[in-house]
Amino acid sequence: MTPRRLSRTEFIAMMALLYATVAFSIDAMLPALPEIGAELTPDKLNQAQFVVTLFVAGMGTGTLLAGPLSDALGRKPVILGGAALYMVGAFLAGTGETLEAMLLGRFVQGLGAAGPRVVALAVVRDLYSGRDMARIVSFVMMIFTLLPALAPTVGAGLIALFGWRGIFGAFVVFALISVSWYAIRQPETLPPARRRQLATGPLMEAAREVFADPVARTATLVQTLIFSVLFMVLTSTQQIFDQYFGRGDTFHWWFGLIAVISGSASFLNAMLVGRMGMRFLIRTTLIVQLCLSALMAVTLWAGLWPAWAEFPAYVIWSITIFGMLGLTIGNLNALAMEPLGHIAGMAASIIGALATVMSAVLAMPVGQLFDGTPRPLATGALLAVAGALILMRRLPDR
Repeated sequence: MTPRRLSRTEFIAMMALLYATVAFSIDAMLPALPEIGAELTPDKLNQAQFVVTLFVAGMGTGTLLAGPLSDALGRKPVILGGAALYMVGAFLAGTGETLEAMLLGRFVQGLGAAGPRVVALAVVRDLYSGRDMARIVSFVMMIFTLLPALAPTVGAGLIALFGWRGIFGAFVVFALISVSWYAIRQPETLPPARRRQLATGPLMEAAREVFADPVARTATLVQTLIFSVLFMVLTSTQQIFDQYFGRGDTFHWWFGLIAVISGSASFLNAMLVGRMGMRFLIRTTLIVQLCLSALMAVTLWAGLWPAWAEFPAYVIWSITIFGMLGLTIGNLNALAMEPLGHIAGMAASIIGALATVMSAVLAMPVGQLFDGTPRPLATGALLAVAGALILMRRLPDR
């Protein structure tokens, strides 16, 4: 029996809020990185970036468990349990007195965030498929982008009022709101008859099926490289605004502007994907981004930007980086999940874990290579986009 659906508008808004747990948990921390570095790791300021990457690593690790658990127990228990773990992690991180203690809390927080993030995608797949799923995910991504546009400003305000530790209280409140809405309004989308036993054999078979499918495998690797560009930007951009451009005090306003403008890319994708198809949009977006990132990297290394143009160029390029996600990630998720609806939870776990953990691993050295300029970031982004385009051009057609 098909689960009862909410109105499309309410469903999209609810899923977007669950997705936004991750973005809010990252973006709200960005204005706090200088203070965290000065207080907890004053001799190695770049290590404050681990506040972002350890959260991402925890989320990727939790992703391996969230999907299989949701296939066995249902979607609701895993989303609600993940949210509870997320709030425990927020408390641990907010009260940690050393960088190591805080990073442990961030890792636990990421583990918990995997529940709402990964299982939300399985919920969408339970109810929609193909281009309908791509449209839904595109609208979710659009709201997911717009809501966290406020996160750095919220973070800056909380820092001003309560210090950087006050941000973790906001994480708890946000999680309570999003999961309460889901718990009250959304019926369970995986009835007992469709659940899979939580056993090693079925899990390994499902994993083999995910990796054996050439479309799912290639789409996941492309997604990994695109997400790595996002994490490169997130770990470095606050320092670039502060140290290179001298605009640390207004960083949260600029980041919000970038997020709001780039959020329109998901809306554009939702309008175009039905007519142009997912593969065409992904490939076209990557070609355009390859040209823009090459221009950015070459001009930065050659010192060709006039003084008045460098900052606007960086802002515009950042908008295109975030916009690239809106025009690709929803489509890549839909491509990867299309043949895997019968193991949606496990598929979402494998795809999400690989893309998240490997993208964080790829982004980490780029962040640690920060030398006071945007050059390492532009170079890393260029290489990742080039790799994604090569893989995408080899994606099998169906």
